[in-house]
Amino acid sequence: MTMKAKDDHIIVIFGASGDLTRRKLIPAIYNLYKGNHLPVNFAILGVSRSNLTDDRFRSKMDDALKEFKPADYKGYEKDFIDRLYYVAINTEDYQAYGAVGDKLTDIEKLTGIKPNYLFYMATPPGLYEIIPKGLAAQNLNSQEKGWRRLVVEKPFGRDMKTAVALNVNLLKYFTEDQIYRIDHYLGKETVQNIMVTRFSNGIFEPLWNRNYIHHVEITSAEYIGVEDRGGYYDRSGALRDMVQNHLMQLLTLVAMEPPTQINSSSIRNETLKVLQSVQPFQPGDIASNVIRGQYLASRIRGEQLQAYREEKGVNPNSRTETFVALKLYIDSWRWGGVPFYIRTGKRLPTRVTEIVVHFNPTPHKLFVFNGERFNSDNQLVIRIQPDEGILIKFGVKLPGTGYNVSEVNMDFHYSDFGNIEIPEAYQRLLLDCIQGDSTLYTRADAVEEAWKIIDPILKEWRENCDLQVYGYPAGTWGPQVSDKLVEGENMTWRYPCKNLVDDGTYCEL
Repeated sequence: MTMKAKDDHIIVIFGASGDLTRRKLIPAIYNLYKGNHLPVNFAILGVSRSNLTDDRFRSKMDDALKEFKPADYKGYEKDFIDRLYYVAINTEDYQAYGAVGDKLTDIEKLTGIKPNYLFYMATPPGLYEIIPKGLAAQNLNSQEKGWRRLVVEKPFGRDMKTAVALNVNLLKYFTEDQIYRIDHYLGKETVQNIMVTRFSNGIFEPLWNRNYIHHVEITSAEYIGVEDRGGYYDRSGALRDMVQNHLMQLLTLVAMEPPTQINSSSIRNETLKVLQSVQPFQPGDIASNVIRGQYLASRIRGEQLQAYREEKGVNPNSRTETFVALKLYIDSWRWGGVPFYIRTGKRLPTRVTEIVVHFNPTPHKLFVFNGERFNSDNQLVIRIQPDEGILIKFGVKLPGTGYNVSEVNMDFHYSDFGNIEIPEAYQRLLLDCIQGDSTLYTRADAVEEAWKIIDPILKEWRENCDLQVYGYPAGTWGPQVSDKLVEGENMTWRYPCKNLVDDGTYCEL
């Protein structure tokens, strides 16, 4: 990442005493600073209810950097730490935002920074409608003297109705081009590489359609459970927490048409079209096309793992899904009839996110593999995390007499680039926002289109108590019934391992 922000600016973080600020935001800004991506004149203003002084806030962020940064942070780096300031307010009191304006004026007088503001809402969603109104009440949304940008963390609503209401409220105080809805998945280098792999290589793009692709699967698995987020997760579930945002964004990058240019408007227009083209779920289709599960107690690698319903903060009778798998179709000329399979869950065998493109088998099976006719399930695997890279699977002749076939791998790993910096997702996204580049941020219409896809599933789950929640032992790949979603002879999900080139069902157990 070689870009550098040019404009003076102040990053104003609401929720500055929270976990997101400590773990992600301050380390990301520090990385940008150390990488010489920020201008000489910048500052950070923390805003929260906690009664802290500038010095106390600086001390807390110094501790955070020691805890969450690599070894290059040795402790109190004065030139960076002295750029941190703090003001305590009651964020639900609109008049209190005057103190934010006063503090910003003080910083500008002290440092000579020009008044460009990035407002980051690292807060619970309940404040997403309050903070913009408070800023507007003090005219802090006005761009008369400099730019103003508002970063909104997910969740962008809990369903279609609340998402629309949130967008309407935000647009009362900020224009759409000022609003940056952040999805950290889009900040990952390997996610952005999906477009480059597709549109810069003549060997892939001609095959990227219904004539050559049998199906596509998108998997995001986690080994961990809900940990200390049981109370939040039980109100959310895997469908809201992962599918509606992160995995729908991956779907759009896989299925989009080539943009006319590599810019925010062109790319976001094409990803929107994908969401608009997803075939709507009908109530009668959901039982056969959407599988939900919940992890059960299990003993894995000598560790006793408790069931989801035993986790702290979780209702003992909860029907919240910790696993979901769904099959959907995109009604377009390119993708008509090609199933897309999406799967995500907690307490699966390993942590992995990847996209697998399965190409059509050859029409005539000529060769032998393991004593049977070779069924050419050629795959292109795009690994998002970990062991980031690309894998192609194809058949070759085994040495010796006859025409026996073996499946082999051709792989590329991002680690092959050596010491080239791969920026952390928040680092890239923050820099884009400072520069006014919204390409990797989600637009209001795309948020609403994604909810249109998910809403019928949530409604059917809520209203039809006969729909099953399947149990699966912690440490396995979810309910076995999810295998039945995948169509085709001898077709099933790919069961990935931590390492990209390793294969084998349940290989992490």
